[in-house]
Amino acid sequence: MKRRDFFALLGGATAWPLTAHGQRAVMPVIGFLNSASPAGFAARLQAFNDGLGEVGYVAGHNVRIEYRWAEGQFGRLSSLAADLVQHQVSVLVATGSANSAQVAKATTSTIPIVFANGGDPITDGVVASLNRPEANVTGVTFISNLLTAKRLGLLRELIPAAEAVAILNNPASVRANADTLDAQEAARALRERVIVLNAANEREIEEAFGSLAQQRASAVIVNADGFFRNRAEQLVALAARYSVAVVYADREYALAGGLMSYGPSITDGYRQAGVYTGKILKGTKPSDLPVQQPTKFEFVINLKTAKALGLTFPPGLLAIADEVIE
Repeated sequence: MKRRDFFALLGGATAWPLTAHGQRAVMPVIGFLNSASPAGFAARLQAFNDGLGEVGYVAGHNVRIEYRWAEGQFGRLSSLAADLVQHQVSVLVATGSANSAQVAKATTSTIPIVFANGGDPITDGVVASLNRPEANVTGVTFISNLLTAKRLGLLRELIPAAEAVAILNNPASVRANADTLDAQEAARALRERVIVLNAANEREIEEAFGSLAQQRASAVIVNADGFFRNRAEQLVALAARYSVAVVYADREYALAGGLMSYGPSITDGYRQAGVYTGKILKGTKPSDLPVQQPTKFEFVINLKTAKALGLTFPPGLLAIADEVIE
């Protein structure tokens, strides 16, 4: 996507002129906080704008959007959220990692918050209940981080003789400990040996893949995380270099050359977040909007990558794939 096309998609991300004599613009402002970077988010941003459109809002026409990107540096989220609050946004949309939602909630108790991430908003302390979120927070959970057992099962079916499976985890994520426990519990149920590898920067990702042979792991699960999503090309390249089977959380990885992915439709979740944001702008209270959960899941297989790795997908897996890339 060309740079000018991307910024056209953002629609209203740049400053909007104020009215005369220093008065504020009449149109409401949405604060969009994301733990990752704009790269690779075009489809999700479009889905978010589509959701706004369903409720009658068009960025740059009757609503303005202020974007703040942490570029995978979770430590920046607090200052970025505070900056959006200072701009007196009408709604604060917290997306990407579950860290964004936690930071947004800690930053304001008055501005409505709509989150969209793959964590568990109850255990993450963002809402008390999915049906009645209470307070000023609601949103969409993709439950991507809760699908480790499913991804482990897919790898086991593809490589039944795998001696061990590695889980690539981001220790900077608020979901780090929970993800590790989920992986270990899933492994016990399947009687699989699981190795947890932590990586919070590009060098540590390289080291994690470099240690696979020593760990005798022939397959990897990359946990759902905005930090990893920003480094999809690096992860796909490392999987090819070390000839290892990897399953990812999002279909974008498979489209970029990853072996396979399993997870909810993230774009549909962003669309729903846009709908909720529009409803709140029209006066609906966040506490009256139950937290949405995914209803559509996508299993994507890349046969070209499988061939390069010398792997053959069994007919059973091919039959249940939602998309096969050849």
